[in-house]
Amino acid sequence: MNLSTQGLELTWTGKTAAQRVARQTPFHALEPVSSFGAPGSGNLLVQGDNLLALKSLLPFYKGRVKCIFIDPPYNTGSAFEHYDDKLQHSQWLSMMLPRLELLKDLLRADGSIWVTIDDHEGHYLKVLMDEVFGRGNFVANVLWQKRTSPDARIQLGAAHDHVLVFAKQADKAEFNVLTLTVDQASSFKNPDNDPYGPWSSTDFTAQGWRPNQMYKIVTPKGTPYEPPAGRCWGNVESAFMHLRDEGRIWFGKDGGARPRVKNYLSEHEGMSSWTWWVNSDVGHNQESKKEINELFGPDNAFDTPKPERLLHRALHIATNPNDLVLDSFLGSGTTAAVAHKMGRRWIGIEMGEHAQTHCLPRLQKVIDGEQGGISTAVGWKGGGGFQFMRLGPAIFTPQRRIAPEVSFAALAALVWHLETGQPAAHALNAALLGVHEGTACYLLYNGVLGDKRPEAGNVLTESVYRHLMATQPHAGPLVVYGEATQMGPARRAALGITFKQLPYDLKQVQTQTGVAL
Repeated sequence: MNLSTQGLELTWTGKTAAQRVARQTPFHALEPVSSFGAPGSGNLLVQGDNLLALKSLLPFYKGRVKCIFIDPPYNTGSAFEHYDDKLQHSQWLSMMLPRLELLKDLLRADGSIWVTIDDHEGHYLKVLMDEVFGRGNFVANVLWQKRTSPDARIQLGAAHDHVLVFAKQADKAEFNVLTLTVDQASSFKNPDNDPYGPWSSTDFTAQGWRPNQMYKIVTPKGTPYEPPAGRCWGNVESAFMHLRDEGRIWFGKDGGARPRVKNYLSEHEGMSSWTWWVNSDVGHNQESKKEINELFGPDNAFDTPKPERLLHRALHIATNPNDLVLDSFLGSGTTAAVAHKMGRRWIGIEMGEHAQTHCLPRLQKVIDGEQGGISTAVGWKGGGGFQFMRLGPAIFTPQRRIAPEVSFAALAALVWHLETGQPAAHALNAALLGVHEGTACYLLYNGVLGDKRPEAGNVLTESVYRHLMATQPHAGPLVVYGEATQMGPARRAALGITFKQLPYDLKQVQTQTGVAL
């Protein structure tokens, strides 16, 4: 294990193999199991290995997720019932790397990823995320005060966890300010009966020395002021005069104090967050355990939950209503539950049986209007819905064939994604998958044309071509995926057809093992 001084790259035993995992992970089908609540919500609970599930979501959700919040195993050496949290350090890094790479692919350009971690791996994870997301896209290391008092069993116990925040593209990232609480709003006063209403004031100085901001200010009472040592005024003199003439400079009740700038409550959209999140604002471990106990009972609770208020803070900053939130280490379902109550769409992935024993019943309770956690604060009354899905078979067999149980819709989404690099915009159920940069993409598979005979349904022939142009026409070049073609090269060239044989001509199916490269 070492940190390379050349390029600040984190290296470990097994990293080279880990760097290939995301590419080599095969695409799997996602199989619907059941639906709950209102149909068409777009919310998904997926049971299955999160690496395979993330890869299988790409054809549908690449570049569409606004916020990812994950709480991965901390690798503390503890034995958790629901997670293997005792991986060796290098194994843990090898586990995280391909998942972070796939998560990055799923993020929107203006999106962000939030990862909770403690000091055991937090600093290594920061360097790993620098590598995956780019150092310039680092946003913040939030410190969450997770305890209410010191652990008496430890001489120097941890009071906090980290929440590492990275943007997909820092120049496009969008974050919201925090809504003012009643107590915060009450700090705005109006002692001078200002017609613009209540205000609070901030110091009109700035750190450093700037020649054009080193002028003298004389108060209405006649008291002269120079900037304090080591500081200058907060703006140039003309800007100060403009603020003063507008009545936005406060010289104290007697008109002789050092100038301060008024900030009006009516103009205050909220307040910026900082990186110290105290448990009185966002909850703590005891609160989260209480929430889980109330949901599942003390004998059936999850080991390491996060409080709903913590998720509420992060999702308030990172998302807006109807944005898509993803958690690939869903645990007890807190991220999905909070996102649902906040009016966000969500995808949650869990591999263990507690996808059914914990996540599923919890999210059903949310739909029914449960009043724990943040429900009262956000006015939650119930509603919405979600679909429960399981990870299905690999789309391609080790013999490089399409698995017989794969549906047309699953293969169509993958073909479109591999052909265009884009996610499917909607459920695909017709031979014409879409038009990309002027070229139409058609898929002949599994009787999509209404004729299940291989020689007619999956093979490109003159009659199939005429049928396609009569029912799903395109005036321009086209690419056709199918089992085979009976049209010669010259005829295809004359019609502007590029034929690609399934599955061998798919861009990422090129090995004897059938895995995606």
